[in-house]
Amino acid sequence: MHDELREVFDFIAFSARLREVERHNNATTERKESVAEHSWHLALISWILHREFEREFGHTLNLEKMLKMCLMHDLVEIEAGDPSAWTTQHSAQHTNEKARIEEEVAQRRFSSLPGELGAEFLALWHEHEAGATPEARLVRAVDRLNPALMRLLTGQGWQDVGADAQALDRLQLPRVEVSETLTALYREVRDAAVAQGLLPEASPAASRPSA
Repeated sequence: MHDELREVFDFIAFSARLREVERHNNATTERKESVAEHSWHLALISWILHREFEREFGHTLNLEKMLKMCLMHDLVEIEAGDPSAWTTQHSAQHTNEKARIEEEVAQRRFSSLPGELGAEFLALWHEHEAGATPEARLVRAVDRLNPALMRLLTGQGWQDVGADAQALDRLQLPRVEVSETLTALYREVRDAAVAQGLLPEASPAASRPSA
């Protein structure tokens, strides 16, 4: 096997480990979702909604780029881990540390790919992280919506993170409001979760009258 093919094979072997990284939401009632499953589902949702996104935005969107971002953007989590958005959202320190570690992994792992492939991976990852294009912002929005969908579908709910509907809005809306379609889907998920008793409309402390 020549050197470039060996480098590609090594990266393929590395990427297979994404199956081993668990997310904080369930895949079924019996187990957590893997990041690999999550990435696949993001790609499928982006493909399904692509035409609707183009209708909304009024111009062509690069579906190939979106699918590539969906499939590769979380590869850094093989080494960096997958911290919960509920943990990092209120902590600039946690957010900055997460970004630093992931950048180190991206530089090391993507730069090992030969020729233009490594540059493409690194550029796409930076584009996604920066939300620098409509495609990146839409993928980031689908990425944020997806765990809420899985918490609803599996009946997991949000008890483990102590969230109510208002807290979920604060986490979700800054991302999903890039698209009216995704906003509508999010509201459908949130309202169904409230109706099924998986998500309180307000926390007990917030609902109590002040003394």
